[in-house]
Amino acid sequence: MAKSDPLPPLLQTRRRSSLFARGEPMVWMTGGALVLSIAMIIGLLLIVIVRGGQTFWPQKLKKVARVDGTYLMGELTKTETYKPEDFVFDNIQDPDDRERARAMVAANKGRSERRFIRTGNRSPENREDFMWVSDFEVKQESFPEWALTIERSEWGRFYGIPTAFYIGEEKAADTAEGAWTLYEQHHGDLVDKWTKAAEIEKEEIGDLNDEINDAREAAKGVALEHGEGSRQHQDALAAAQALAEKLEPQLDALRGRVDRMRAESGQYQFLLEDASGKAHRVRLVDIIRAYPANRAGWWDNVGTYIARWWEFLTDEPREANNEGGVWPAIFGTIILTMIMTLIVVPFGVLGALYLREYAKQGTLVSLVRIAVNNLAGVPSIVFGVFGFGFFCYTIGAGIDQVFFEERLPLPTYGKGGILWASLTLALLTLPVVVVATEEALSAVPNSMREGSYACGASKWQTIRRIVLPRAMPGIMTGMILAIARGAGEVAPIMLVGAAKMAPDLPVDGEFPFVHPERSFMHLGFHIYDLGFQSPNAKAAEPLVFTTTFLLIAIVVALNIVAIWIRARLRRAYIEGI
Repeated sequence: MAKSDPLPPLLQTRRRSSLFARGEPMVWMTGGALVLSIAMIIGLLLIVIVRGGQTFWPQKLKKVARVDGTYLMGELTKTETYKPEDFVFDNIQDPDDRERARAMVAANKGRSERRFIRTGNRSPENREDFMWVSDFEVKQESFPEWALTIERSEWGRFYGIPTAFYIGEEKAADTAEGAWTLYEQHHGDLVDKWTKAAEIEKEEIGDLNDEINDAREAAKGVALEHGEGSRQHQDALAAAQALAEKLEPQLDALRGRVDRMRAESGQYQFLLEDASGKAHRVRLVDIIRAYPANRAGWWDNVGTYIARWWEFLTDEPREANNEGGVWPAIFGTIILTMIMTLIVVPFGVLGALYLREYAKQGTLVSLVRIAVNNLAGVPSIVFGVFGFGFFCYTIGAGIDQVFFEERLPLPTYGKGGILWASLTLALLTLPVVVVATEEALSAVPNSMREGSYACGASKWQTIRRIVLPRAMPGIMTGMILAIARGAGEVAPIMLVGAAKMAPDLPVDGEFPFVHPERSFMHLGFHIYDLGFQSPNAKAAEPLVFTTTFLLIAIVVALNIVAIWIRARLRRAYIEGI
């Protein structure tokens, strides 16, 4: 072809076609949107994982002498650069120190670095747990060798230097090293004895008190049945009183034993000096964990880090949920999700089966489908209000009136509990399961149904042996979506059972072993409580990220199990066909 010859019409058309007609911009736009979405998700997860993972790593203890003559000691939590206002310098009394501070800030272009230090040592007189310290306020810094980080069962952390160790009023050691050696020798045994006393008080004394209370409730039930003051009521009251008198010596003996164990354990005490030189006594039984922060090596820090994680995963909360663990919340979250799944999947599958396989298609069925789809968009708090009014105040109150009348006016089922919360979340996630199951059923080819009918199978036999196995992976997809949504819902369960503190688990070793009427803790509600209801928000902030990371991990683990089951069902019923 000569250079002067015109191009063929096909090539001329391609050259004149726009980029939008060929689709390249849409490829870049859709790909870019996908990359951006993935980057946002990964960024969010990284923030949660990094901030949550750093929460329990031990920090060195720094002692700071300030220009105003005061001292403080604690853990550095974060640093930032800021522009101090003029009134900040007025707090410095000495004129020379004030001018030196102004000069430092001026040399740094009007800005200064400040550190947020966890000073701890809270008490009824001192409720501050954190303090900002600017560079120009610091006169001297040091890392005392024997500075201890002490995690107390009450009032949070204490930072101090041991000066003596007392057993009763007798001084057993008068040096930091000697006091620490005695602490390591005695702390474990003392905590075990203190824990044993608590177990006796909760279990043995609690069981005897429950026995007495049950007899009194039985007498109240007799009064409701036969009338107040009747002969039967008098006999029941006499029996309850006789039981109380019979058990009173055992109760006194157990209480005395508990008092002696606690008195013996409480004699062992640290004498510690805080940053300002003030002396404090701390009982060893009040110490959860202690370690010399500035003497600890890397492996010591790893051990403390693991111990803190173990406590977080297996212990109960304390200090208004700012300290301790979240085991009741973990257990409550998993049990709630499992009960919700066991309720919603059968009802959702049955509803979808009727709509797809049995119902005559028409206006009414279309309206039902529209209603189901609209339910998926109803705010979750509306389901919570419905569950509170219907399950708690209607169904639960009726159960109390029929079966637990002797306990009234204290409700048993007429209040929030894990059963009502599970039913509420089942209603919330029901549209998800119904829609996913319908889609899975509609994806089963009609030829398979017709072949089953041709072989003489009934409709139910066809559904049970042909349709449901083929649709099972899609049904599992609906279950996965229900788990993902239900496990993270907080607003509904706040009204129907979730509690700030509920150490008694819904499932335990006491008859009848399952207690669906009990309130429960939930990780989602725990995060809300830490973030917005905590009296010590700064101390709770790291735990917000840690608990969020834990909730994400639990939801992911539940979904992985469901996805694994779905994959096995797909291989068994679809790929094998």
